[in-house]
Amino acid sequence: MEITLIKGDGIGPEIADSVLEIIDSAGLSIDWDIQTAGMNVVEQEGLPLPERVLDSVKKNKTALKTPVTTPIGKGFRSVNVQLRKELDLYANLRPCYNIPSVKTKFENVDIVVVRENTEDLYAGLERKVNEETAESIKIITKQASERIAEFAFDYAVKNNRKEVCVVTKANICKLSDGLFLNCARDISEKYPNIKLREILVDNCCMQLVQNPNQFDVLLLPNLYGDIVSDLCAGLVGGLGIAQGANIGREIAVFEPVHGTAPDIAGQDKANPSALLLSAVEMLNYIGENQTAKRIKDALFRALDDGIKTTDLGGNYTCSKFTKEVIARL
Repeated sequence: MEITLIKGDGIGPEIADSVLEIIDSAGLSIDWDIQTAGMNVVEQEGLPLPERVLDSVKKNKTALKTPVTTPIGKGFRSVNVQLRKELDLYANLRPCYNIPSVKTKFENVDIVVVRENTEDLYAGLERKVNEETAESIKIITKQASERIAEFAFDYAVKNNRKEVCVVTKANICKLSDGLFLNCARDISEKYPNIKLREILVDNCCMQLVQNPNQFDVLLLPNLYGDIVSDLCAGLVGGLGIAQGANIGREIAVFEPVHGTAPDIAGQDKANPSALLLSAVEMLNYIGENQTAKRIKDALFRALDDGIKTTDLGGNYTCSKFTKEVIARL
């Protein structure tokens, strides 16, 4: 089996090496098509996402990706946005749940964030009106809104979830968010056994930090979904254990939620857990469920035994952490 591995910037290469070593130690034979993207590639090839990367993912249908630098306020367009748009990876899936050995303010949190992934303000459609004014365009379409709502409700059915909560600011953005909300309402009628709940995004954020256990599946437009999914990651231990997936009709790219962490790059301090959990979801996606369970169990046993990197309050390096997870396979 051939899977694309996209090595990005910062800590990307070292956590990729860690995860590949763990998967290989689990006895699963994968022919990795290793591709590079991001800041370093710009210097070498003139653009952050060469066509060869897209061609590889299109051919293999499945990819594992590490973080890629997105310049703030200047520079090239986000590689993540371009990848999702080019491959029509319309659903961003981010499970957020407590890991028993990682202490947090809340227990028994089990939220799945389903985020529309191709439009809204996050698509980055902007223009400079004049020297003193810039304009961003918020586009919400019926087609994209209906298919992400169907994805959320289908996910709820397949995973024994009880409720889908649609999150908008439809009281203010009456046309755009209103369309997203109305599409969710229409689609919900096809799923009588799944409850539809509606909430405004500001209230949702407040409720999440007061009582996150009330939520099951959250359905959001692109920009709100990006913000709320990071909030949910903070509820269960932070970005170091936050997994993610970008899913289309035929192609899926799995990646951690966190960034490139350039301040610790190359210092053997990175936590590979988020990428490893993303890889676990990837293995489940391709039907390697037994191997996925073994790897996840080994990771959780290591954490239970106090094997933690500095971001989780421990003192293990990335390489030593990797060896301890492998020892528990």
